[in-house]
Formats: sequence, structure tokens, C-alpha cells
Amino acid sequence: MKRILVTGGAGFIGSHLCKRLLAEGNEVICLDNYFTGSKQNILELLEHPYFELVRHDVTQPYYAEVDEIYNLACPASPVHYQYNPIKTIKTSVMGAINMLGLAKRVKAKILQASTSEVYGDPAVHPQPESYWGNVNPIGPRSCYDEGKRCAETLFMDYHTQNGVVIKIARIFNTYGPHMNINDGRVVSNFIVQALKGEPITIFGAGSQTRSFQYVADLVEGLVALMQTDDSVTGPVNLGNPTEFTMLQLAEEIIALTGSRSKLQFEPLPQDDPKQRQPDIQLATQLIPLWRPHTALQQGLEQTINYFEQQLVDTN
Repeated sequence: MKRILVTGGAGFIGSHLCKRLLAEGNEVICLDNYFTGSKQNILELLEHPYFELVRHDVTQPYYAEVDEIYNLACPASPVHYQYNPIKTIKTSVMGAINMLGLAKRVKAKILQASTSEVYGDPAVHPQPESYWGNVNPIGPRSCYDEGKRCAETLFMDYHTQNGVVIKIARIFNTYGPHMNINDGRVVSNFIVQALKGEPITIFGAGSQTRSFQYVADLVEGLVALMQTDDSVTGPVNLGNPTEFTMLQLAEEIIALTGSRSKLQFEPLPQDDPKQRQPDIQLATQLIPLWRPHTALQQGLEQTINYFEQQLVDTN
């Protein structure tokens, strides 16, 4: 049995990860300040004898004897990370410093949940880990993009200077149950709009592309990456390389929900990436048993079912 700390553990991805780690027989400490996370996401875990919930902000130091740390704490949708950009970059940078300091102190292995946003609006497609990105350092998305880039730097420096065992996962667009109903990400936006019969908001012409990964596939990738040899540091892309335009996604969701929603076109936000697709060759080499298996239709069906229940509960 390992004692594992998950920061952001009550969030969308963190809650699924906590459940997965408990199922393996581990002891899990879930750390969250509930800015975007929710106790609702982990209600079913609260009675588990090996689960501990701690309300805490990672911008403040935290001390515990643990074997592994998954650092997921940070708002990840534009609506939330642009709400308080200074807090966002503090969470990425100071949170990384505090968790790396803990890992160094207790000799724990630590994984950083980085993001495909480190590639910015990419000039290389698909995006391999060797690509340094095309990021605006002073735009509205910079607090998140540059915060995550700085966190990667900190992780590498703690590894090279202090010998901390690190893993860096660059997470591409992920969706599934436990997404916040108002988080502003495209999958949740489209599903909620479709279920309510509201116009589905398409930014630009809808030709921009994303690659959508179901949350269960991501969690398996994170756990598998953590279990790789200590010489493997990353960064490693974790995503589904199947690419869809926003129009294709909207049409799929309208079909699956049986909605009569119409498409409503709005101006493209500043610095919104035109293309986003992971090159996962490195991941498949380092984690031979990992592949994103969930087809978009299958994952959307499960996500739609979740949001249908959420809308019933809130009405």
C-alpha cells in the first residue's frame, strides 16, 4: 500500500484519480480548496477507510508523509482561470514550489499535471513534446499557459538540482462526468446548451480543431506514467489523437441529445488555438500498455447522462 497525495483531488480529473488509486488499495489524501472542485465529486469516497479529505490551498505549504504526489491543483477552464489570473499563476507556480519542496523533504515521487496549453496556438501540427510552443506571454490566457510552463521548469530544476523523482504529463482536452456544469469548456458548454435547447455557441467559423480524451483514459495514463522507471521524467503528451472540428462536435452532441438547438456563431476569442492534436508516439513508447480507447460517441453518451442528472438535481 502506498500513501498518495492528490492536490486538486475534488476536481474533475482529481476525483476520478482518487477513486482509481483507492481501487488499487492505496491510502489517498485529497487536497482541495474547492475553488473549482466540489465535495459532490468525492461524496462516494468519504466513507472509504483509506480516504482522507483536507481543505487546503496549495499556495500555502502542506506537510505529510507520502510516497507519491499527483499535483493537479489549478483551475483549468478559461472561465475559471481568467476570473482571478494572479491567483491562477500563483497556484501553478507557488503550488509547484510547495509540492516539490514536500517531495524533496519526504523523498516522494511527484507528477505534474501540465497541459497542452504550453504549446499555445501551435505552428507545428500535431504537437510533439519537442515543440517549444507559440504562447503569448501577456494575453488573457497567459496566467494559465505561462504558469504551467513555469511549473514544468521548476519540476525539471528540482529534478536536476535536488534529485527529486518527477513526471510531467501534458494533458490534452479531457471530458467526462464530474465536469463543472458552468466551467466554460467546449464539451460541457455544448452538452448543457443542447440539453436546455439553447443555441450552441460556436466561436469563429467552427473550423478550429480539438482532440478529445475521455477522463478514464487519461487517469490510466497518469497512473501508468507515475509507475514508469525513475529515469522517465517527461514531459509526455497524454491525449486522444483523433481530431474533430467544433462543428463536428456540435453536430455529434445535437444528434446524441436529440436537441433542436441551432448553431450561433460568435467572434473567436483572443489567442484561441486554431488546432490542437497530440503526438502520442512518446507516450506509447514509454507506456506500452496505454492507449486512449474510448471513442468520442461512447464518452459523450456517458457525459450527457451525467449532465442530464445534474440539470435535474439543480431544478
